Amino acid sequence: MTDASTLTLSETRGPSEPPLRDLTIGGLLREVAAQVPDRRALVAGVPDPAGRREWTYADLLADAERAARALRVRFEPGERVALWAPNVPQWVVLEFACGMAGVILVTINPAYQARELQYVLTQSRAAGLILLPEFRGNPMLGTALDVQSECPELREVIRLDEWKDFLASGDVWDGELPDPDPMDPCMIQYTSGTTGFPKGALLHHRGLVNNGAHTGDRVGVTEGAVYVLTMPLFHTGGCVLGVLTAVSMKMTMVLVEAFDPGLVLELIEAYDGAAMLGVPTMLVAMLEHPDFAIRDLSAIEAICSGGSTVPAALVERLERELKAPFTIVFGQTELSPVSSMTHTTDTIEDKASTIGNAMPHVEVKIIDPETGETVPPGTVGEYCARGYLVMHGYYEMPDA
Repeated sequence: MTDASTLTLSETRGPSEPPLRDLTIGGLLREVAAQVPDRRALVAGVPDPAGRREWTYADLLADAERAARALRVRFEPGERVALWAPNVPQWVVLEFACGMAGVILVTINPAYQARELQYVLTQSRAAGLILLPEFRGNPMLGTALDVQSECPELREVIRLDEWKDFLASGDVWDGELPDPDPMDPCMIQYTSGTTGFPKGALLHHRGLVNNGAHTGDRVGVTEGAVYVLTMPLFHTGGCVLGVLTAVSMKMTMVLVEAFDPGLVLELIEAYDGAAMLGVPTMLVAMLEHPDFAIRDLSAIEAICSGGSTVPAALVERLERELKAPFTIVFGQTELSPVSSMTHTTDTIEDKASTIGNAMPHVEVKIIDPETGETVPPGTVGEYCARGYLVMHGYYEMPDA
């Protein structure tokens, strides 16, 4: 942790290591699949063990490339394709497939209702919508068909329950997949964090790939270990700090469709889960679940949290009962998303009362929002960050 007593102004710069890489999302998967093709990449962490399908990295790459060709049959590079689904394995495949096909993935919360869905589809000018027909009582297919006429650029709705047919539709396409530039936009994430009005943060390959990798590096988990992924994939906490962090570290992802503390504890035991990211309420639910005392959680190497402050008592309890170091991430969607993070070696008090140090290749300062001047340590102000991780802007909202 940086010694604040040596600072005269609230500004700092992150380390220059590890280096930044000029790599796309698809390039990352191809690289890892070439290095560890037979390593288990993805497990469907469903309640029924008989339904826990597995993919090696070679399998994941093959499915992603097939899905990319199926997308290219339908969409041109640069078009927006929305994905409206919970944490199902196809989500992970499509994250890489969209990057390979050069289309921009628009992520949508599966809890959205008609008005919210119509807004995102219209504002993003989505040409396609891929969805699960129903989730937790939300009739998603029916809702999508109801709003389709109000979305003038939406020309295709693709159902995930027809996944095999979707993949097969790309097998007839014999063209070459595009070769995106790492700075090309690849994802739109809708956020209301700064104004309360949803804005689409336009994110690029380079920002997401490097941010995922650097976060994994600071968490301190062993390369190739198992990551139990509970954060929603429509959020950067899932698709970046979950998927891209895991692939960067050649890990096995055990994907949980919807958080359930008992299921997560069982999966950690069954797969020797070493890492997990969860908001504080998730972690408390696990600690207080009746199965916590009977599950073998000895494989856990790292627990990470974010989204809100974590009291010192909870930090101490997590590290004591899980016997693993705890870290906290801080950032925002517009920053791909992590700009500051604690270290595993920080004190419990620092983990509970600070947001850590700047991430590699990131500059951070606190300013007076009225004057724009950097303020002294201990002064309340506006948090600012710059570096490779900053979004291109808000999609079609130049004045936002």
